Amino acid sequence: VQLQASGGGLVQAGGSLRLSCAASGRTFSSTTMGWFRQAPGKEREFVAARFRGGRTYYADSVKGRFVIARGNTGNTIYLQMNSLNPDDTAVYYCAADNALILSTIQTASAYDYWGQGTLVTVSS
Repeated sequence: VQLQASGGGLVQAGGSLRLSCAASGRTFSSTTMGWFRQAPGKEREFVAARFRGGRTYYADSVKGRFVIARGNTGNTIYLQMNSLNPDDTAVYYCAADNALILSTIQTASAYDYWGQGTLVTVSS
């Protein structure tokens, strides 16, 4: 599976961005796709994921502000980010796995496939 992330950029606090992640290769209806982020000097952290079957999960820090959704083709996942604040500044990575166990959905090491990352910078 190859993942291509895009959509990052510079935005003012309170603004919005939409990230996209296009998957190619061996993806299935059972593929879980998600987003992680890594700020400078910090560990990579879970942001949101869409588990097989369509249920979505969010980190507490983004719940109510971010929405993860699948595109019509099924091979693209979006992250709509609203009410952005400077703490959201990070490199955002999309990730995928064809056999993820639900209990590991927030664990970066559980995902087999990763995109290249896209930088989101939120200015105050």
